Amino acid sequence: MAWSVCSYHGILLPSSTPEQQRLIFPSMTTSTLNMSRKQTNIGGGGGHCGKTNVACNVSLEDFIGGDLLKFDLGQWLSDVEEHKALAIYSPHEGGYEGRYLNRLRYQGYYFLDLTARGLGDPETTLTKFHPVCPPHVGKQPIARWYFPPEVDYRLSLLPPNAKGLVVWIIEAKVLSKAELQFLALLPTLRPRVRVIAECGNWRKFMWKPLKEIAGLPAQEGP
Repeated sequence: MAWSVCSYHGILLPSSTPEQQRLIFPSMTTSTLNMSRKQTNIGGGGGHCGKTNVACNVSLEDFIGGDLLKFDLGQWLSDVEEHKALAIYSPHEGGYEGRYLNRLRYQGYYFLDLTARGLGDPETTLTKFHPVCPPHVGKQPIARWYFPPEVDYRLSLLPPNAKGLVVWIIEAKVLSKAELQFLALLPTLRPRVRVIAECGNWRKFMWKPLKEIAGLPAQEGP
């Protein structure tokens, strides 16, 4: 009776004979029975199962909280000051870019958050007076309102102790190469401006100079 209960749960006792196993499990072949017998001997010293080596790529960040401690924040700050315009690639689950944003905030930067899908022409919106047409709901006449340049207006509102203005653009992957080229050159037109453009996703947070993504030549050293 005990042997029948164990066989029902899929465990073959070593005391059962092959003839009894064929009667209980007629659809199982001899190779399948031998495999089951070897699996029951795992850890018992009598099995002959081969060892499988599994390689896992882990780092120190996986053990001490990689989402809280970022060892590349120093390189991040130096690249922002050196290139002044970066294209970032964050994981799909999101949240990692906030660590790097906060580090810039601690340095004294203020932020202008924009989305590329509603940005329009970047040069006109950021550096020139530009028209905006509010929705008329089909009854009112089409009106046009003029707004000041977004970047110049925000620069005029910065406190005296501010280090600069960071234009953080999400969904920048929808922008054309010409629009990315203007964003890469914006810190040259406005020296106190830094540009961070979210140009896609990757397995971990990474960044590249925006000029490299836009196809512009790299800045020559002094």
